[in-house]
Amino acid sequence: MWMGVWLAVIGLALGIALGLNLPFTIPQAYAKYMSVAALAALDSVFGGIRAAMEDHYDNKIFITGFFSNALLAAGLAFIGERLGIDLYLAAVVAFGVRLFQNLAIIRRHLLKK
Repeated sequence: MWMGVWLAVIGLALGIALGLNLPFTIPQAYAKYMSVAALAALDSVFGGIRAAMEDHYDNKIFITGFFSNALLAAGLAFIGERLGIDLYLAAVVAFGVRLFQNLAIIRRHLLKK
């Protein structure tokens, strides 16, 4: 169980390190899509860490949630752009709230140990 959590944390750290050091820029047209997709992916990562700490982690649920959340968030941004409204803000608020809730639960769990 904890091995999966550490692998996820190491993978996240390696991904951040690579992302900061590779000369890759995202075109301005895709910035909204990538920002909400990254927020949704982070929400899934913290949800997976929380689930592992609560001993009910399931890899299938994590993988499907990771990709479906990112695709849903990017889809909302796309539909909102076509309609001329900032629909991506709904994804930002929803995933932002969940991200902070998961982080708070993880912090409480670590402080209890």
